[in-house]
Amino acid sequence: MIMDILQSKLCDIQGRLFEMSADKEYDSVTFIKQFMNSNLAHNLDSEYNRMQWAGEEYLMEELADECAQLLTHHGTLFTKDELFWMGYIYRYWHFYTGEDSRKIYKQAPVETMKINYYMFHTMSPEMAIDDLKEIYKQKKS
Repeated sequence: MIMDILQSKLCDIQGRLFEMSADKEYDSVTFIKQFMNSNLAHNLDSEYNRMQWAGEEYLMEELADECAQLLTHHGTLFTKDELFWMGYIYRYWHFYTGEDSRKIYKQAPVETMKINYYMFHTMSPEMAIDDLKEIYKQKKS
């Protein structure tokens, strides 16, 4: 898959947003679940939305406002490498398949991403996504 500059930048920004959640000491499981099901993620899924031009700091403020009661501190903290990869792959998945963030999260919740990180983080994004989709299909059967 060939992404345009904006798509590539959005994957990187979302990866850095997830990474930033560790600096804020947000519980990683809660942060990822809240983000993937948020209006903010929905806006990033849009064909065009002003949020797509924002940096990770602004996106973090938006998410903190939207999910203030739900984001928790000092729970399980994933490594920044794990967080970046998850954020990047989730956004890449949207561009690769056209699926929205909520549907993507149903197929690959944070627990699935965490378990498979060490095997999949060195694969191409397309291969990792195809494998994650296959795991979901097998679990459904």
